[in-house]
Amino acid sequence: MTEVTVKHLWKEFDDQVVLENVNLHVGDHEFVTIVGASGCGKTTFLKMLLGIESPSRGTFLIDGKPLSDEPGPDRGIVFQRYSLFPHLTVMKNLMLGLELRDSRVFGRLFGAARRRAVERARELLEAIGLQAAADKYPAQLSGGMQQRLSIAQSVICEPKILLLDEPFGALDPGITSDMHTLILKLWNMNKMTIFMVTHDLKESFALGTRLLVFDKVRVDPQSPEAFGATITFNIPLKGHRSSP
Repeated sequence: MTEVTVKHLWKEFDDQVVLENVNLHVGDHEFVTIVGASGCGKTTFLKMLLGIESPSRGTFLIDGKPLSDEPGPDRGIVFQRYSLFPHLTVMKNLMLGLELRDSRVFGRLFGAARRRAVERARELLEAIGLQAAADKYPAQLSGGMQQRLSIAQSVICEPKILLLDEPFGALDPGITSDMHTLILKLWNMNKMTIFMVTHDLKESFALGTRLLVFDKVRVDPQSPEAFGATITFNIPLKGHRSSP
């Protein structure tokens, strides 16, 4: 069970206020989509949730406990651009996360632990439709296949929270539809809580169980950086709770 609570959150960079007084509670296994104008703090919000940015004021809580100061295996992230290792095969790209998590000293697994990791990677490759490409390298994959692998990389360690930063923005519409089916399938398989930033309002309604709109409620034309964005709309969506 994973719940996220944000209380009176502010984020400032020097004199620029990016986010101001953000308050939010997200229940277990929700799919939260986030929209808003460019520069209104959506990605900054994800970075704070991941642990690579710290709030200026306020708190992030996961299951009632303060967020750790650095990223951990309980949170995974997928960006618009693929985060793959070009010198590793598809299988080895997937295996790496398990090896680093379970063998921090050597970064390699052996014996029964390795066999279990290989089995887990094969199961996930089958789930994302890349089992036939296990021995290929990223450069040999299409854009859609590379993004499938990037998502699999992020979920193989079974994070409680998955963060998606416009993950489908660079894909063709036909491929994007397939990716929507895939992410809903993995969301239900792993019972994750997902936060996804998107520029596509139609996509946000199609995927989300909750829609957040980030925007500024206070604007000073003489000092445009004096005020930040907050959540102006928090809309429960009733579209789905299971994958297609």
